[in-house]
Amino acid sequence: MPGAALPGTFGAATQRLKVSVKWLAHDEATRRKNTRLIDEFLELRVVPDHSLTWRDVPVKNLRRAHVEELLGRFIATPHKAKHLLVAIRKLVYVGLRQDWIEIDPTASVEWRPAYTGWKAWPREAMEQFERRWPVGTSARTCYGLALWLGNRRGDVAGLRWDQRVTHRVLIDGVERQFDGFDIVQSKNKGRTGGKRLFVPVTPMLAEILDAADRRGETVLVTGYGQPFSAKSLTGAMAHWCALAGLPKGLTLHGLRKSLGVYLAEAEASTRQMMDVLGHDDIDHAELYSREASQVRLAVQGMDRVVRLVTRKPLLGEPVGERHGEPVNKPLINNDNGGPGGTRTPNQAVMSRRL
Repeated sequence: MPGAALPGTFGAATQRLKVSVKWLAHDEATRRKNTRLIDEFLELRVVPDHSLTWRDVPVKNLRRAHVEELLGRFIATPHKAKHLLVAIRKLVYVGLRQDWIEIDPTASVEWRPAYTGWKAWPREAMEQFERRWPVGTSARTCYGLALWLGNRRGDVAGLRWDQRVTHRVLIDGVERQFDGFDIVQSKNKGRTGGKRLFVPVTPMLAEILDAADRRGETVLVTGYGQPFSAKSLTGAMAHWCALAGLPKGLTLHGLRKSLGVYLAEAEASTRQMMDVLGHDDIDHAELYSREASQVRLAVQGMDRVVRLVTRKPLLGEPVGERHGEPVNKPLINNDNGGPGGTRTPNQAVMSRRL
């Protein structure tokens, strides 16, 4: 029977996985990526000179040595191997839930390839792109959103004008009003609801937005007036880069990393960088204080970028009178990044992990 799978096998586990609540909670792009990896795993031969594939192997027969051997086949593409391990673990989890297997053989397998991340744009490339695409063009608007908001491509594509709001924040005893965007990150949105951020609009981005053509609900629209998909926006950026005479490899995510470089160079704290960019990989104990102060920390981090890039005063306009004693802080950051924050000599290395 077409599509049938032997009971208790990885093929059967795949069928059960794809109707599970956890699977259906993933966004379409995540399901598509995992489907591709799982299908590749199922078609791999257990032994090179035998026709048996992993699709027909009982989950209970998997051993740690098998997993390590499978990952070794992708030594030239270590990040793919890491994602493959995650995919196999999903299938093993189904087996555990169905009592097909008692112990997870992947639990003791570690695969942590060196992380290089996306390539940040060199300053020369930024200048070249800006010369080719002046303020007012769709290319420059897309570039500005990715660079000065630090969003991932899906969030850049879906950003709406009505997400632009103002917040009042008490900083150094002065209540200040900030123009910015309220963003719910699309990453993990189907599973966790997405991480919510406020990112202030810098003067550099305000100039771009003021000149942008407002033809739709989203800031970026196609030639037909429709929103971009994440994939089509990637293609559009590649096309704009090519027309600007730039080499391949400069991406939207690379602009996100470039903002991280700016933040590090401006001596923003680890916490400030994470609250601008929406990273969530700090100790769970800081969760509540981080959520309470995200807006303030993001604004402080972007303050530093504005001062580094424009040499102008602080971002935002004072509202009302100063509260408490004035606090004058130098540009060099000597605080600990807020409640529970830390500061290490390797602060600038954070930009490599964005």
